[in-house]
Amino acid sequence: MVAMAKGIPAAQQEGLGQNDAMVETAKEATEPTKVDVTGLCQDMFSKMATYLTGKLTATSEDYKLLENMNKLTSLKYPEMKDTAVNISRNLKDSNQKSAALQPYLDQITLTEEQVAALQQAAYKLDAYSKKLEAKYKKLGRR
Repeated sequence: MVAMAKGIPAAQQEGLGQNDAMVETAKEATEPTKVDVTGLCQDMFSKMATYLTGKLTATSEDYKLLENMNKLTSLKYPEMKDTAVNISRNLKDSNQKSAALQPYLDQITLTEEQVAALQQAAYKLDAYSKKLEAKYKKLGRR
């Protein structure tokens, strides 16, 4: 059985082939009524108002978030200042202690240099005494 084409009277469909049965007829475009345009405009304005309200609410929330972040940051700055002051004070104390220890460090360096010089002198004296001992043994054999 052939399917009925939409909108075509049965008498006209008798001579149609199977492929022709699927053809639809076009309806004439009509202007919407004034009531429909008014309703559509009201709906559009309502939806636009909802959209703009959402956008403004989001923007307002963004500004509130920024305000809260600024408040928290302004509370954090005094803490950071106190930390910086403490670090500065500790650095000054360390520099003063280092300056007070510097003469002792210089003495240690000087003592270290003197010990190195004495060690070299001891090596030279040891070498000289070995030479003398060798000469003494040589003379003692004669």
